[in-house]
Amino acid sequence: MHNRPRGTAIAVGVLLTAAGTTIPASASAQAPPVALVVNARWGGHCTYDRLVIDVRGAMPPVTVKPVKELRYDGSGKKVPLAGKYFLEIKLSPAAAHNEAGQSVYRGPKLLKIHLPKLKGLALTGDFEAVVTFGAAFNSKPVYKTFKLHSPERFVLDIKHANRCA
Repeated sequence: MHNRPRGTAIAVGVLLTAAGTTIPASASAQAPPVALVVNARWGGHCTYDRLVIDVRGAMPPVTVKPVKELRYDGSGKKVPLAGKYFLEIKLSPAAAHNEAGQSVYRGPKLLKIHLPKLKGLALTGDFEAVVTFGAAFNSKPVYKTFKLHSPERFVLDIKHANRCA
């Protein structure tokens, strides 16, 4: 058994604390959970086709942009969806898998769709906190986007002539 003076142990503790061994607030702060993309669905209406992407958690920023062709993230392989026009839809930060790497996404991965404007949908990426979809059309899409809450979802409406009149 060592007989170290009690004052030495206290002094060493004070020195370690003063030397910056405490954890900074930024390191101990919990990172916000990443939104989980869990489904994609679609439907036809009288004057528009609608694509809905369901999210669990806070809705992340979403970008939609026209692209010349659809490619899978990572591999760069061309997505086999027929169409002349394509939209790329990116949600980030988001994931379609949980922390264990298991998929939480229950929607289609690649699907031909028979609506007036929307002709196909593909999940093209789930990598590094970015989830990407591709949508295919035979004619240039005129669309609007918005978000709905409780539950969280992203909506893409593609305009077409009135089919109900």
